[in-house]
Amino acid sequence: MTTLNSELRAFYTARQEQIPAEIREIMRRAGQELADSGQADRALGAGDRAPRFRLPAATGKTVALDDLLADGPVVLTFYRGAWCPYCNIALRALQQHHADIIARDARLVAVSPQIPDESLSLAEKHGLAFDVLSDIGSDTAKQYGLAFDLPDDLAAVYDRLGLDLQRVNDGHPHTLPLPATYVIDRGGVIRWAFVTTDHTTRAEPSDIVAALDALR
Repeated sequence: MTTLNSELRAFYTARQEQIPAEIREIMRRAGQELADSGQADRALGAGDRAPRFRLPAATGKTVALDDLLADGPVVLTFYRGAWCPYCNIALRALQQHHADIIARDARLVAVSPQIPDESLSLAEKHGLAFDVLSDIGSDTAKQYGLAFDLPDDLAAVYDRLGLDLQRVNDGHPHTLPLPATYVIDRGGVIRWAFVTTDHTTRAEPSDIVAALDALR
């Protein structure tokens, strides 16, 4: 069976051939600086209490972590936005395992800094059956220790690529979350965590399901 990360790696390899060398170098340098910062190690992890949040969903409703936890464990995943192809691949993989998560009495929610309209388009495009939430200004990502600012040269590259993060992130174009996924128990404690500075790598859905099984 093809794993999510093998699919991501294949996409990365193919994409590199399409990116000019000078842009690849800017991306490589920014990725290395972020990895060297040690932020992934400082982010919240297993054993920490999950910060509470109330965030707007793509559908217009407001979703609160406390309300989710009242029904069972929560799988909380942070992604960069609909403009990120690696995020799209990861969210599709989570959708493919959504039934496995629900079968374990858990709820899955995905959080990004983009505006609800962008989240709605993403959810409709991929047929996502779970809530997609908007963390405008990345306040929730900051509480989890995940928010970081793009270096100026990489932000300029994104502008040249036409990503328009100024609009998509509602005036917060340079702040993004590290890719991260948490399994939170009903008591609000993080029991399993995947955090990385590498946006081309994500939590394997099978590992998430295994973490939910460990709670039972």
